[in-house]
Parts: sequence; structure tokens; C-alpha cells
Amino acid sequence: MDNWWVNALWSVTPTAILGVLFWLIIRSILRADRTERDEFAKIEAQERAKRGLPSQTTDKR
Repeated sequence: MDNWWVNALWSVTPTAILGVLFWLIIRSILRADRTERDEFAKIEAQERAKRGLPSQTTDKR
């Protein structure tokens, strides 16, 4: 019976590792996108302030 559990665990391990790896990659992509959008909004606000334009107040979150 012990051998059966070891085989079952050994069979599921690669799938679990790939699932965690996929989750980490997608999470890092989404965080990078969010950070880039925030930085772009800051730069855009600074440029609007330099030109004397009204700030954009629409927040789509």
C-alpha cells in the first residue's frame, strides 16, 4: 500500500509544480501591468500639470 501512495504522489507532483509555476508567471505579469499603468498615470498627471490641463478624474478600477 505504501508503494501505491508514493506512486500517486510522484504522478501528481509534476502537475502541481507546473500549476504553481504557471500561477507565479501570470501573477508577475499582472503585477507588472498594474505597476506600469500606475506609473504611466503618474507621468501623465505630471505632464498635464505642466501644460495646465485639467486632471483626469476617471478611475476605472
